Amino acid sequence: MNVGVAHSEVNPNTRVMNSRGMWLTYALGVGMLHIVLLSIPFFSVPVAWTLTNVIHNLAMYVFLHAVKGTPFETPDQGKARLLTHWEQLDYGVQFTSSRKFFTISPIILYFLASFYTKYDPTHFILNTTSLLTVLIPKLPQLHGVRIFGINKY
Repeated sequence: MNVGVAHSEVNPNTRVMNSRGMWLTYALGVGMLHIVLLSIPFFSVPVAWTLTNVIHNLAMYVFLHAVKGTPFETPDQGKARLLTHWEQLDYGVQFTSSRKFFTISPIILYFLASFYTKYDPTHFILNTTSLLTVLIPKLPQLHGVRIFGINKY
């Protein structure tokens, strides 16, 4: 039992992605981003798709792979303070449903962006680079690894 906290989780940050309606909210947020970008008059459809993909992947990288710690005070003796949100997700267990969802969603968005840009080389390179920046940190081999000491502390 955790005295002085309103929840029974050791780290509520680990369960937020499994909460009811989170995946639908996430998909609607990406859809709304795309609609807002499409409504800007001087953006063509390929530019809007590429921007949707790049903005989504940049936000996903920052929130899941760059920011460390939790917004909650946790009784875990500071262990979560050194982990990114992706490393905390489902207590570090690999290949759970939420991890699969957040791995597949940028891939689906990449396929959509590539299709609607008609595989234009410039857009294709931007979309591929953007995809790789969010897929590589999700690999199980990179769990807890800090390349060149970046984001070590």
